[in-house]
Amino acid sequence: MEGIQVIVKHQGKRYEVELDPTSTGETFKFQLYSLTGVEPERQKILVKGGQLKDETDLSSLGVKAGQTFIMMGTPSSGSSALERPKEKMKFMEDMTEAEAAKSEGATPAGLVNLGNTCYMNSTLQTLRSVPELQEELQKYSASSSSSGPDLNQFRLGGNSLDLTTSLRDLYKQMSETQDGFPPMMFLTALRTAFPQFAQKSKTGNGYAQQDAEEAWSQIVSQLRQKLKIKDAGAGAAESSTQQAADVSFIDKYLSGRFESVLECDEVAAREGGEEPVNGEDVFLKLDCHISKDTNHLRDGILAGLEEKIEKKSTVLDRDAIYTKKSRIARLPKYLTVHFVRFFWKREAQKKAKIMRKVTFTHELDVVEFCTEALRKQLVPVRDKVREIRKDEEDVTRARKRQKMAHKQEEDRQRELKAEGPASEKKLAEDKMTEKKDGDAEMADVVYKTDAEYDAERAASIQAAKQELFSLINPDLAKDDGANKSGLYELRGVVTHQGASADSGHYTSYVKKQGPMDPKTGKRKEEDGKWWWFNDEKVSEVEAEKIETLSGGGESHSALILLYRAIDLPTAEEVKQ
Repeated sequence: MEGIQVIVKHQGKRYEVELDPTSTGETFKFQLYSLTGVEPERQKILVKGGQLKDETDLSSLGVKAGQTFIMMGTPSSGSSALERPKEKMKFMEDMTEAEAAKSEGATPAGLVNLGNTCYMNSTLQTLRSVPELQEELQKYSASSSSSGPDLNQFRLGGNSLDLTTSLRDLYKQMSETQDGFPPMMFLTALRTAFPQFAQKSKTGNGYAQQDAEEAWSQIVSQLRQKLKIKDAGAGAAESSTQQAADVSFIDKYLSGRFESVLECDEVAAREGGEEPVNGEDVFLKLDCHISKDTNHLRDGILAGLEEKIEKKSTVLDRDAIYTKKSRIARLPKYLTVHFVRFFWKREAQKKAKIMRKVTFTHELDVVEFCTEALRKQLVPVRDKVREIRKDEEDVTRARKRQKMAHKQEEDRQRELKAEGPASEKKLAEDKMTEKKDGDAEMADVVYKTDAEYDAERAASIQAAKQELFSLINPDLAKDDGANKSGLYELRGVVTHQGASADSGHYTSYVKKQGPMDPKTGKRKEEDGKWWWFNDEKVSEVEAEKIETLSGGGESHSALILLYRAIDLPTAEEVKQ
């Protein structure tokens, strides 16, 4: 059968197309794809009786020469024409080592164990997962750098004994390789700044194993002193004309604030007129205390927010027991949680390990640990986030149900057509019977295309972002280093394997970031997998592996958790 010349109108343009009556709607759509660049699944072609379907036999439409079709839809790429790539394609074998390390799919660099330095390696890999830290370190310049030869050329990890400078250089060099890197210069800087890490092994062979939590705390404390950044929010809070203030990077992004009440346990002190003492404290981590009753991270954190202190009572004129109850008044963007697994065992003269299993979640809700004032600011945002997530899940399920119903309907019609005219006639008779029986005749269901679903979803997401942004407390909105919802997602885990802090082995797990989009400068969606850093060995693991790190024996158990505040819409995103 000869082709029929028809006209297709799309976005103000006319296309003359030769339609083959012996083909199907799917073939016709591919013809239009070659002309318009709109993918077949995103096309909506209007014909007599509704929308053209892929399985439609074009001969059944009774098309005449010169007939006009209306087509709707846009290409997913936003461009209907094929263009020459603006940048020349570069193959892996032509890249330098640094270029390959930055390419999509590259494996991050491991750190060579320089003799019982796994405690340091695991700490550094987890801290490296904070992108703001890497960004600010690149801007850092020590006020007085040490003189000496440039060791950078020997790939020793830095060129200064200043710890912050050494960390800056180490992270930069790690970003330029996929091999195991020896952090020799940073180790020297760490042992110079904190001689405890230069302790020799009791056997006399090399250096002793150290506690990763102590290394974490000392490195963070040094960064708190040295790494200063400009905080426009802090300056604006004091005066609209004041320049951005210098604040510690750690204070902005990794430190929180407690509000506490200290009160004597004895009734006699209170009856004697002794008033509770209110105070404030800065914290760099939350401790999860582990006892025989601790089963979950929440239990340990709650236990850590209340402590007993023995001190002299001025009213009783003697020592008495006081209870200090703390609540969080400021939540940092990055929250460190420490499982207090090690204690000093006097008879063994070493730090023994508490083996008890304590579970933790990938998402942490800390609202209940906060002051009443902060809870009032966080709860509306937190609840809205959960509501939006539920709505998205409902929409996804509805879309799956619709696709399944669409497929079933297509399969049914295909079977009837294969059986012959008798089956189609019976179907028509059944519909007439239903109508006579009083049932309302149902119109043919119009199924939405993927393009229509995507457009609706984009509009829904934008509306949700605007509503969510409007709920963020104005005071919290000014503090871009704070958590504004009370919800955190797990980004890093430092683990310990063994029976004591002075032995065993430390590793770390860091959640993979989505690949960077070179055009937008933003990261794409994550795949949910994690990197496992075991010194110089780096491997990819599934998220389920993290759930096995709760402890319960000498196997790898979580010692430090690094959480990051969940993403919320910004003012720029809302304006878009």
